[in-house]
Amino acid sequence: MKKLLSLFIIIPVMISCSVKESNKMELVVDLKSDSGNGAFWNHETGELMWVDVTGKILNFYNPRTGNNKEMFIGQMIGAAVPAESGYVTAALQNGIYQIDPLTGTKKLIAAPEDTIPANRFNNAKCDPAGRFWAGTTNLDMKQGRGALYRLDSDSTVHKMIENVSISNGIVWSADNTKMFYIDSPTQKVIVYDYNNQTGEISKGKVAVEIPPETGLPSGMTIDANNNLWIAMYGAAAVTCWNPETGELLREIKVQAKNVTSCAFGDEDLGTLYITTARQETGNEELKKYPNAGGVFKIRPGVYGVKSTFFNDEFESGF
Repeated sequence: MKKLLSLFIIIPVMISCSVKESNKMELVVDLKSDSGNGAFWNHETGELMWVDVTGKILNFYNPRTGNNKEMFIGQMIGAAVPAESGYVTAALQNGIYQIDPLTGTKKLIAAPEDTIPANRFNNAKCDPAGRFWAGTTNLDMKQGRGALYRLDSDSTVHKMIENVSISNGIVWSADNTKMFYIDSPTQKVIVYDYNNQTGEISKGKVAVEIPPETGLPSGMTIDANNNLWIAMYGAAAVTCWNPETGELLREIKVQAKNVTSCAFGDEDLGTLYITTARQETGNEELKKYPNAGGVFKIRPGVYGVKSTFFNDEFESGF
């Protein structure tokens, strides 16, 4: 028990009991994290998983209790998703790992870039069939050095997209025929034809072109109407786009300059949780955004869809 307790820091944070739809933005986790990111709603546990990339921390926020549980991972962590086995699958600095959420023990599954120490893994999600997609970025921000990978349920890895700069938001359409993907510096969302049976993608084309003044597109989620919600780094906002027309439908301002990811959560998937980063926010900007690095939420009046867990059929456990 002593070992288990040493792995976690339980922090009581602000919580609202309101379930009404509201345009009011609320701060729910005030940790001032350097690089909060990777929002993922676990519909089975009723918790928001999120990460502090450079802090090397995996977080579990429970809105029912208002507590945020921090687990120190020991490597930079780009994103994490639950696995069908009950473990957590995480994109860490040097590879994809299986993590025990109770003890913090981790086990390497795959290291497709073990010969490229200047890269690290960034954002990750699972496709509708339960395959784990994770992309990389260069630590020195050199362009075109990363890639997007797909980890299948048998633990085999496939390189899906090359010459990536900052691999970021990734989601799939409700009919399982489209995959939307962001390589941040391109200022574009690319849509691919997606084969749910094989996991293959093809015929990539621009779905949304984002003006630079709108911000740098970062993490992304999708709602029940198939519209895309994108965190805008450097612009203090989350934006909503129609991927069929490329039209900007809505902008929601956030009390932090660098907005990094978003995910629909709560029992009805009607709450949008938003992560932010404190990094690259100057002293004068912090006067305007004192809660930068926190996690926020809002009820935008639309609903999300359940995110898929990783289908880890290979031999798991420690």
